[in-house]
Parts: sequence; C-alpha cells; structure tokens
Amino acid sequence: MGVSSNNGVLVMILMVVTLALSTITSVNGGNFNQDFEVTFGDNRVKKFYRGQVLTLSLDKVSGSGFKSKRAYLFGRIDMQVKLVAGNSAGTVTAYYLSSEGQTHDEIDFEFLGNVTGQPYTLHTNVFTKGKGGREQQFHLWFDPTLKFLVDNTPIRVFKNHEAKGVPFPKSQPMKIYSSLWNADQWATQGGRVKTDWNKAPFTAYYRNFNVNPNHAAAVSAYTESKWQNQQLNAWSRRRLRWVQKYFMIYNYCTDVQRFPRGVPSECKMI
Repeated sequence: MGVSSNNGVLVMILMVVTLALSTITSVNGGNFNQDFEVTFGDNRVKKFYRGQVLTLSLDKVSGSGFKSKRAYLFGRIDMQVKLVAGNSAGTVTAYYLSSEGQTHDEIDFEFLGNVTGQPYTLHTNVFTKGKGGREQQFHLWFDPTLKFLVDNTPIRVFKNHEAKGVPFPKSQPMKIYSSLWNADQWATQGGRVKTDWNKAPFTAYYRNFNVNPNHAAAVSAYTESKWQNQQLNAWSRRRLRWVQKYFMIYNYCTDVQRFPRGVPSECKMI
C-alpha cells in the first residue's frame, strides 16, 4: 500500500509484489526494529530477518498492532502487506496514517476479511480536521493472501479544495499504524458471518516499509515534471477509472440515503 501526498492531491495506491518468506535472504526498505514500536499484542508481534519482516497475529484473547516512531507530512510512504489467508471472516487488517488530537488528519486502509473463496473488501477513508465520513469500498481484483499488493494502481484521489472551504491533510505530520483485530460484529457481511476461532491464530505479514519524502520520480504512476502538482499520468488515470468502474462497491459521494440534503461539497468539485 502506498500513500502519496503534497499540498495539491492525496493519492491512495495499491502495489503488487509476490513473496516467498522461506526464500528471503535480504529485503530492501526500512527496518521494523529501528522504525517501529509495538502498540498492543506483546508477543503476537514478531520480527524476522533482522527486522526486515514483521508479523501480526490475532487470537481469541487479543489482536496486535504497531506504529512508526516518526511522523511524516509530505512524500510517498509504502508498505507491503500479505493478508490473513483462508477463512478470514470477522478479522480486520488496518493500515493507516494518523496525527493526534480531536482535529486529527487520517488516511485509512482497512481490509475486511471474508469466508474462504470470497473477496476481501478494502474500506478506505480520509479524515481532515477530525472529520471523516469519506468512505469508499472496493472488492480486490487479486488474492491479497497470495500476493503482497498490486502494481501501483491508484484507487482514489482526494484533491485539495481548501480555497473552497474543504480542509486538506497537509499541516499535521502523521505516524504510520497497523493492527490486526476482531470486528465480527460488523466486518464481514454486516456482522452476519462471525470469526471462526478454530482457525486462529490469524496472521498478517509486512515487509519493505519505505518513506521517500521527496518522492522517487521513477515510480510509474507519476512523472517528475508533475510531482509538484501530484497529477496522475494517463496510465494512472485509466487504472483509476478501471478500479472505480469494476470494483468500487460503495462511494459516499453517491449515497443519497445517507445524505438526503445533498452529498458533501467536495463530491461536486472537479
């Protein structure tokens, strides 16, 4: 998962990298021993390969989580995640960036587990000045338990419309958080499918954390000349439209039952 941001546009990205843990001898990217700390779960958080790979586990007693030691403002932040395999119903694997306080900014990826053979639901949200409610949901077009993510495909864009009164997350540095926890009261099919604790412990895998505050211009979704305005190139715009057309299952901007007096103002802005 990647998040790119400057003072123009926030882009949420998925990338795909296959993984065979048993064959890893060296991995590029950050080090979980140096860059992160455990938030809860104690020994349910494990590190391997000298801190280059981390796992979170969930059992009936507790889930687990971690956060970055540093906070970040602008740039690109990447993390490769391999989700819970098999029957993951009731589980949520969350990866998000957040500042602190009642008027915090936050960028959410939440992967809602499902019964075996059914797709994960990716729940996304953007908070600005403490206000969220900007949910979009997608079914994934790949198996996230076999692959670590997917090919620099942008899944949503949140533009800066501060001049029109819509707050934008550009002034509060955010730390990186991730957690694996039980939410079977709502996560899978509205809570109809519960967690099967006979399958526990459930495990998610993480590797290749990387932060580039200047953003590498070589990344295929962007061009160096457009980085300052964070505009998607033609390939990325096509991929964004493809994801939204075929895999989006909920968009707050089209939910007239939720917003009978009209959808939020940013939904009407180009």
